[in-house]
Amino acid sequence: MAFDSVQTPAGKADKVLGGSVNYFSVAASFYAPVQVLGVVGEDFPKAHLEWLSARRIDTTGVKIVAGKTFHWVGSYDGNLNEAKTLSTALNVFEHFDPRLDDKHKDADIVFLANIDPVLQTSVLDQVRKPKLVACDSMNFWITGKPDELKKTLKRVDILSINETEAFLLSGEKNLNLAVAKIREMGPSVIIVKRGEYGAMLFTPKSIFLAPAYPVDKVIDPTGAGDSFAGAFVGFLAEQGASREMATQDPAGWDRLLRRAVLAGCTMASFTVQDFSLHRLMRLEAKELVDRQNALMQMISIG
Repeated sequence: MAFDSVQTPAGKADKVLGGSVNYFSVAASFYAPVQVLGVVGEDFPKAHLEWLSARRIDTTGVKIVAGKTFHWVGSYDGNLNEAKTLSTALNVFEHFDPRLDDKHKDADIVFLANIDPVLQTSVLDQVRKPKLVACDSMNFWITGKPDELKKTLKRVDILSINETEAFLLSGEKNLNLAVAKIREMGPSVIIVKRGEYGAMLFTPKSIFLAPAYPVDKVIDPTGAGDSFAGAFVGFLAEQGASREMATQDPAGWDRLLRRAVLAGCTMASFTVQDFSLHRLMRLEAKELVDRQNALMQMISIG
């Protein structure tokens, strides 16, 4: 949970709400109830926590401690697929040690957001019997803590990363070979996020290419990947997904994953239309359904 200061070709936003937890939980809440773990400082607006709680998002796992909230400063040039980090102030997040309550320990589906893989493993050690575990990571952890990340991946069912991270993690320069190498590390399902070009889904059974929904103007791509993951995992939770489905009904599991990817692409298309979570905060369920149906029509051959 964070504050972001972002500059894009469309403008600038200073110290607005950001962070994977916020983007993920709001997106997922359109499909299923969410429990979140995180830490914020005394400067984090309580009104936002109250708004999250009103959206089937359990924020009792958010700790408010003395100090300032995580603050990321970044910019985008003409290439909106890649953010340039200008500064990162960990603040209270520097000493974050996630502790799960009993209700968190019984979660059926767990999403490990982009944090230190040591903390990701700590969370998994506390969850009792998750039916499905999904994970995100980034180049900072891939290069900085590769052994710790690989330890986490052994226990992960679904990994979501971008192309550059897939090459970095695998040591391969070909995407097919990279995915095969990553699958040997643990995750059976790999999602490769491709920004304005959508996403690719790799399962043991098939490969699926999902386009991004075309929008008139991209204001701020920050959080698009996290909201993609939120809708993806939220949709799976709504459908009662579990890793057993992959063995009991491989074809049905593939169809479900493809629909989840389309849900993710649709949600991300709303996120980029404004700074921070502003567009998601205004999003109505009917808008989401209509745009997802339109995206499905775009990829249909009739």
